[in-house]
Amino acid sequence: MSSKIKTWGFKKDSGELTEASLTTIRGYINMLQENLSKDDVRAVIPLSHGDPSAFPCFRTTSVAEDAVAQAVRSANFNGYSPTVGIPPARTAIAEYLSKDLPEKLSPDDIYLTVGCTQAIEIILTVLARPNANILLPRPGFPYYEARAAFSRLEVRHFDLCPERGWEVDLHEVEALADENTVAIVVINPGNPCGNVYTYDHLKKVAEAARKLGILVIADEVYHHLVYGSNPFVPMGIFGSITPIITLGSISKRWLVPGWRLGWLVTNDPNGILKEYGIVDCIKGFLNISSDPATFIQGALARILGDTKEDFFQETINTLKITADICYSKIKEIPCIICPSKPEGSMFVMVKLNLSLLDDIKDDVDFCVKLAKEESVVILPGIAVGLKNWLRVTFATEPSSLEEGFERVKAFCGRHAKK
Repeated sequence: MSSKIKTWGFKKDSGELTEASLTTIRGYINMLQENLSKDDVRAVIPLSHGDPSAFPCFRTTSVAEDAVAQAVRSANFNGYSPTVGIPPARTAIAEYLSKDLPEKLSPDDIYLTVGCTQAIEIILTVLARPNANILLPRPGFPYYEARAAFSRLEVRHFDLCPERGWEVDLHEVEALADENTVAIVVINPGNPCGNVYTYDHLKKVAEAARKLGILVIADEVYHHLVYGSNPFVPMGIFGSITPIITLGSISKRWLVPGWRLGWLVTNDPNGILKEYGIVDCIKGFLNISSDPATFIQGALARILGDTKEDFFQETINTLKITADICYSKIKEIPCIICPSKPEGSMFVMVKLNLSLLDDIKDDVDFCVKLAKEESVVILPGIAVGLKNWLRVTFATEPSSLEEGFERVKAFCGRHAKK
């Protein structure tokens, strides 16, 4: 047998796909964890994660646990599900989301996915075609860039404006778009910025998309996790202005990211997505992909319908406490600047003032040395598109968060210019 390795048609430049998969949030976190000191006996404090379920103060409701147990014991959900999801689950999501919308969703508008990441994969693959491009926020969620690279979909970044509560720069959006632009992605509540967009701003985004002839992909994984002055407004409200593809899941609101149950929803009362074959393409993709676990789908009606408001309020109260701790502690550290207090999701973006630090080259160097010296893991901003910024997660125990920032403060003092 020849020792020559088969290429199967791969080109040498396919390395860019591998590079895209390595520069994800997980890739950076793995790198930082490898740099933790084995000699430090203190507990590692993770302020880079997106999984609150690891901490006792973020435990899911017993309603969800009992619903899953009942679904398993019923033996009604041991087989394959329809590729679009079982009918009771699609109906439950349609009813749940319709509470916040002017027009009621149909179960046929709902497609169940393996978490929100598969929903991203589906819509980016469906929209990809030769020369197509998509508009993504900077900073944003880097899984979009990674999936776009695998689908050969060109990415064009528009900036979010920290001085305006991380609003979309709509002038830049219009300048970036051309006849090959297929969609714009809006993440609300914001990951990684912790912002919550107003009704008026979201309407302007929808109107800009209509003007450009593109659809809006609304990433609402953190829906209703808000604790500031702005209420959560679903983008689907503006579906009559331009087609909206809403992506969501139970991961964060129910604190169960490992259950891998998400959805893709078409908010399109004018039927444009069906007319142009996008709905058929979504169904076609689902025919050749994996489905979420059937017993989780079977539990969904009870999870969505029976969870009490006090569970959600307890989560929001805890996040408000940790957001306050995060914001106040950051103000004590001269070399870190927080442009605005977080009002939603579980994250905040803060800027490094490297001129006040003596031997720190950039945000990655800061995070690597912080991990080595203080056993604190924070995500460098370059991972989400902003060099020399940091993304801090505050979905952790309040006492752990306070200790983490004391270590960060000590680290910055040790590396401060004399």
